[in-house]
Amino acid sequence: MAKKNSDRDNLMSEKKIKKAKRLRRGIALVCVELLVLCGVLAWLWTNAKMDKITTDETFEAESVKNEELTKETRDVLGEYTTIALFGLDNREDSTYNSGNSDVIMVARIDKETKEVRLVSVYRDTFLKMADLENREAFSKANAAYAVGGPKQAVRMLNTNLDLDIAEYVSFDFSAVAEAVDILGGVEVEVTDEEAVHLNNYCVETSEVTGKTYDPLPGAGKYTLNGVQAVSFGRIRYTMGDDFKRTERQRLVVNKMVEKALKADMGTVNKLIDAVFPKIQTSLGKAELAAMAMDAFNYKMGDNAGFPFDMKNVVVDISYQKEDADCVIPVDLATNVKQLHDFLYGTTSYTVTESVQKISDEIIYRTGVSGESSN
Repeated sequence: MAKKNSDRDNLMSEKKIKKAKRLRRGIALVCVELLVLCGVLAWLWTNAKMDKITTDETFEAESVKNEELTKETRDVLGEYTTIALFGLDNREDSTYNSGNSDVIMVARIDKETKEVRLVSVYRDTFLKMADLENREAFSKANAAYAVGGPKQAVRMLNTNLDLDIAEYVSFDFSAVAEAVDILGGVEVEVTDEEAVHLNNYCVETSEVTGKTYDPLPGAGKYTLNGVQAVSFGRIRYTMGDDFKRTERQRLVVNKMVEKALKADMGTVNKLIDAVFPKIQTSLGKAELAAMAMDAFNYKMGDNAGFPFDMKNVVVDISYQKEDADCVIPVDLATNVKQLHDFLYGTTSYTVTESVQKISDEIIYRTGVSGESSN
């Protein structure tokens, strides 16, 4: 009798175990299905948001490809995603295909660590435009966008900096103002001198964006709203001129990214709806979606201004038939080596023959060489 009870207990135990296994398999299957469903929904949501961005279908990566780079350099650059960022003041014609690019940045994303590094190229940097056949085509860096739009601007960066950028993003400063407001402002330390100029810039920025602001009473730490943050990034009439201005711009960008990465989905959704329509890019929907899905893994790294070593000199810009106050790299070849070290960790980079010729030509035209001084 005891044996029968034991057998019955064993049988019931086996049934319970099988039932538990089936239940676990069922739960696992449901979890997988839910994950797949969430993935599909996330993709559909992201895909729908990407439609808000203006895609530049005329931009061809092949047209800006840098043929001068060695295979070794291409292999190093291939470990990263490098994108050109252009901030435009296009209040006149509301186009992203022309206009001076008041903000020129190179964003480098480490594909493995997701670290983002930013380099501001000073808008007044004396460089060769991408028309390699025209020996006279030297001007300020920001003129490239005005002359030939994003294609010319990207080619200018690739030609002078030994880069192989194939994608760009252009935005109007009103998009930055909108984004800052949605994020609840950015906290920044402001000097007395900066407060005066910030208030002056706010008048125009407010008129263009249709947003309000309160004048700052003086030096202090403030949570700047959209109008104030944009105006802060536009200041150039203080000690450091454009060098300090680009530093302010990178500070605002860093503050925005920090807040965006901590924002809830509701805020992110508002941010996308408001800002995406004010962006034009060569990136396709697939690339944008992939980057968006990975966005919360990004982290901000170091940032810098280019050129690292420079002098301010008045230069005769021949083809424009005028003299202009320019930032002169001291010298370009040396600065490009530093740039590749900063962005890609290439400590022994050798510039291409083209960059060396451009560097020599800048020295010949400006007489600036040797040790730098601001």
